[in-house]
Amino acid sequence: MTTPRTEHLVLPGVLTAEQAAATVAGILAVQREDGAIPWFRGHHLDPWDHTEAAMALDAAGEHEAAERAYGWLARHQNEDGSWYAAYADGAHDEVTDRARESNFVAYIAVGVWHHYLSTGDDTFLDRMWPTVYAAVEWVLRLQQPGGQIGWRREDDGTATTDALLTGSSSVHHALRCALAIAEEREEPQPDWELAAGSLRHAIRRHPERFLDKDRYSMDWYYPVLGGALTGAEAKARIEADWDRFVVPGLGVRCVVPNPWVTGGESSELALALWVMGESDRALEILQSIQHLRDADSGLYWTGYVFDDDAVWPRELTTWTAGSLLLAVAALGGHDATCAVFGGDHLPAGLDPDCCG
Repeated sequence: MTTPRTEHLVLPGVLTAEQAAATVAGILAVQREDGAIPWFRGHHLDPWDHTEAAMALDAAGEHEAAERAYGWLARHQNEDGSWYAAYADGAHDEVTDRARESNFVAYIAVGVWHHYLSTGDDTFLDRMWPTVYAAVEWVLRLQQPGGQIGWRREDDGTATTDALLTGSSSVHHALRCALAIAEEREEPQPDWELAAGSLRHAIRRHPERFLDKDRYSMDWYYPVLGGALTGAEAKARIEADWDRFVVPGLGVRCVVPNPWVTGGESSELALALWVMGESDRALEILQSIQHLRDADSGLYWTGYVFDDDAVWPRELTTWTAGSLLLAVAALGGHDATCAVFGGDHLPAGLDPDCCG
């Protein structure tokens, strides 16, 4: 293990250099030798959270460990371009959920682009391109005529055409990163551009095309975090439900009206606020969830039930720590993280609203 680079992971009231190093070490301690990063040892791995943790490792300068995580995905990709939804303790041959979810599959494009921007490794990008290409093509076979992305395909091949706003917003971000990879490789993908534009239009203008999950905070902020809503539209959306989801001094509710704040949602909201240029509010959110930090491991509890003064569930998850590190890295000016989430050099797609 190398010594983590923590200068951009130091944030007043959130992380000292020593705490940042401990959090990175906590993720590394969970990672298997084959590169897999489960939620915690003995739990499952899902491809989205595995990638989120890998991105956090890159933000800390742990590039070899992150590359091993992407290598795990490349080696265990299904022939159709997908991954299963869950693997027991990260064991590729112990699948516990054989469905395949569109946003889980798409997210590798975000991670691969982030790793490339973190390292400048052209060989890595060339090696991962077939994996990213196959994943994106699989996802786009679930795109519906209205632009939204069906959220999963069952093991028997049956497509679930219902779309989730959070999942589709994450796919929108992934498509833009995939297009950036294609551009870097000088392999334009005009069909992907059209798909991204159609998806962005659906997110911005057609809420009726998505399942009604507005009780969940992720549906509130993910259109902003995924880059589909920007500027005044983004600000209006966040302001409209701020008091509904944010619990001052404690963090962000996962779902209303439950008295449960979660570290992952809080960190992602902080990252969305940074995207909007509201770093002060982002910092306040991150400071508010330090009650979830476990001093022994450097990791973070998934959530806290404030009516009962109870940590629940009793899980220290790599993806919670990963999402916090990425939010801190953005606030700290880490170039690759800022570019991937801030939208630098990411094409917007051909949104019909923007084309006359």
